[in-house]
Amino acid sequence: QVQLVESGGGLVQAGGSLRLSCAASGAVAGINVMGWYRQAPGKQRELVATITSGGNTVYVDSVKGRFTISRDNAKITVYLQMSSLKPEDTGVYYCYAPRPALARTFWGQGTQVTVSS
Repeated sequence: QVQLVESGGGLVQAGGSLRLSCAASGAVAGINVMGWYRQAPGKQRELVATITSGGNTVYVDSVKGRFTISRDNAKITVYLQMSSLKPEDTGVYYCYAPRPALARTFWGQGTQVTVSS
């Protein structure tokens, strides 16, 4: 099992910044990709950003240039620095870590991000 614990969500005004953190524990050996999804009210969960253990990153177009994903491999922790936030960034942000060797994807409990206009 892999446990993912998120922190850092909250309420911020449009144009502001927030930093999310996600710490992994448990069966963390072999984790390569980690990342963030988000789910807005009434919408499907969407991928926000991913990062590999080698530092390769992928972002959804809507956050490029505003969000930065980073990772501390020693701490098995992934971060999402969110800047120039918009009301449409509002949602529950979920950390995730796919483990193909276990045929499972692990998820955090989610952290609420609310951006007011």
